[in-house]
Amino acid sequence: MSITKNLEYIKNSLPQHVTLVAVSKTKPVENLQEAYNAGQRIFGENKIQEMAEKFEVLPKDISWHMIGHVQSNKVKYMAEFVDLIHGCDSFKLLKEINKQAKKHDRIINCLLQLKIAKEDTKFGMSPKEASTLLNSEEFSSLKNICVTGVMGMATFTENQNQVKEEFETLKSTFDNLKSITLDNCTIKTISMGMSGDYKLAIDCGSTMVRVGSSIFGSRTYNS
Repeated sequence: MSITKNLEYIKNSLPQHVTLVAVSKTKPVENLQEAYNAGQRIFGENKIQEMAEKFEVLPKDISWHMIGHVQSNKVKYMAEFVDLIHGCDSFKLLKEINKQAKKHDRIINCLLQLKIAKEDTKFGMSPKEASTLLNSEEFSSLKNICVTGVMGMATFTENQNQVKEEFETLKSTFDNLKSITLDNCTIKTISMGMSGDYKLAIDCGSTMVRVGSSIFGSRTYNS
C-alpha cells in the first residue's frame, strides 16, 4: 500500500476535531514529500538535527512538531521554525525554549508532557507538578512560549484496559488544567495515541494523534 493510500485511509477514519501528526522520524525526504503531495502538512520528528535538515529542503508551509525528548542545549537548532514541542517536562526546558524563541521574535507552542505510563522509561511530570508549574509566578514571566495542551504516552503493553486507564488519567488532568487561562497558557490540545492505539486514544478524548508506521510502513533502525 502506498503512503498516499495509507494517509487517505487514516484521515477518513479520524473525527474532524482530531489533528494528525505524521511521524516521519528516520524516514527519507522522498517519503515526506509524497505525504506532503497527498495533503499532509504536519510532521513529527524526534531528533532535532534530523528535523532541521528536513526543514531546509522541504516546503516551507510544513508545520514541524518535535515529539521526542528534548535536551535543553539543542533547542536553539529548532527555535527558528518549530511549531509545537510535545515533550516539555520541566520548567528548565520551558525557560530555554522561551529564551531561544525570544531571539527569533517568536512564540513557540508547547505541550506539557505528563507521565501516565506505569513504565519507568517514560518522561513527564505528575498532574500536581503541572498544575503547580502553570500557577507559578516564574511561569507567567515566560512571554515567548504558549502552553497549548498536554501530551502523554501510554505503557507499551497488550493490556488495553491499562492503556485506557492511562489515557483517562491524562484526560482528567487535561480537564482540570483547562480552567487555567493566562497570556501564555491556553489548554486546548490533548496529544495521545500512536499507530497502535490511536483509536482508543480518540475514544478517551484525544485531539491529536501521532501516527508513523501506519502511514510510512515499519521503521528500520540502524543498530
